[in-house]
Amino acid sequence: MKQPNGHQIVGLLEQFSPKSLAMEGDPIGLQSGALNRKVSKVLTTLDVTHEVVDEAIEKGANFIIAHHPMLFRPLKSINLETNAGKLLEKCIKNDITVYAAHTNLDVAKGGVNDMLAEALDLKETEVLVKTYEDEYKKLIVFVPESHAEEVRTAITAAGAGRIGDYSDCTFTSNGTGRFTPGAESNPFLGEQGKPEMAAEVKIESIFLSSIEREVIRAMRSAHPYEEPAYDMFTESLPGEKYGLGRVGKLSAPMTLRNFGEVVKRQLGVPALRMTGDPEKIIKKAAVLGGMGSKYYQTAKFAGADVYVTGDVDFHTAQDAEAAGISIIDPGHHVEEIMKTGLASELNVRAEKDGLEVKFIASDLSTEPFKFI
Repeated sequence: MKQPNGHQIVGLLEQFSPKSLAMEGDPIGLQSGALNRKVSKVLTTLDVTHEVVDEAIEKGANFIIAHHPMLFRPLKSINLETNAGKLLEKCIKNDITVYAAHTNLDVAKGGVNDMLAEALDLKETEVLVKTYEDEYKKLIVFVPESHAEEVRTAITAAGAGRIGDYSDCTFTSNGTGRFTPGAESNPFLGEQGKPEMAAEVKIESIFLSSIEREVIRAMRSAHPYEEPAYDMFTESLPGEKYGLGRVGKLSAPMTLRNFGEVVKRQLGVPALRMTGDPEKIIKKAAVLGGMGSKYYQTAKFAGADVYVTGDVDFHTAQDAEAAGISIIDPGHHVEEIMKTGLASELNVRAEKDGLEVKFIASDLSTEPFKFI
């Protein structure tokens, strides 16, 4: 086990929630501090407040991963008399690095919206608002028979050949390769300047474009040739969709009133706002963490009977009700579900990678509203 630095902590996060998934203009990433320092403990939180930083200090965490960017509104100056300035000063003086994973964590597989959908026991979930599609590519590589299995194993271990619930999917055919090594070459087979024939295997496999670098690196590492011959094509079959929100079926139909109670219980809120007939039967629901009121029509078109999201304004609620879809607004703070979910995910990945670091969830609520 080795103690990681901040770059390696970000690397763990990027394994399933890369910055490329974030919405344009979202101020994610390093908020303050340095990534080249060793990290022993990481605190996951929804927001960075003075109380959360104090908690990090008390628990010995020198790295904070927040869902909401601490510097969401850019600073024109660092005035230590303002709350934002004082917060930055506290983080810097206590050598605490702050990093934000916002819409990229919302969109990611297993991210905030999947956590919310799972908490509400939604089945057969799909992306509500598509923001990105990871297209499929096909790799065709020619390799001598002696190394065919080694190359095949390497590319599938890197993630190639996954189709639905199947893995290690490849196709092979046999043939003859012809080549003439050049004067500066160091051939695995044959001699410089002499035409060569070799019994080769053609291996084909598909992979998502997001892992192209890993697949090609694995292929080159396992291939015995100095210059492997391979082709790459973009596939026409649909890729893997990423996006905001999820929509899925309830495990059993229930009234809107009862589903509202489920939302309260599962997301830990004392009260919520709801539109529509409380006795309406709900079979399908959509959920989008944070402020997602503008997507109520998307939820309606996706067949949802009810849409769960936060910060819904008065007129949007009226428009949604007129459109025939109910709204449940449990508030923005329900996104705090990411604290324990993210800490658990990163602990598993850190152990797998042999990194000596502990991820812990903040115990504090950053909900600004009080219910009376």
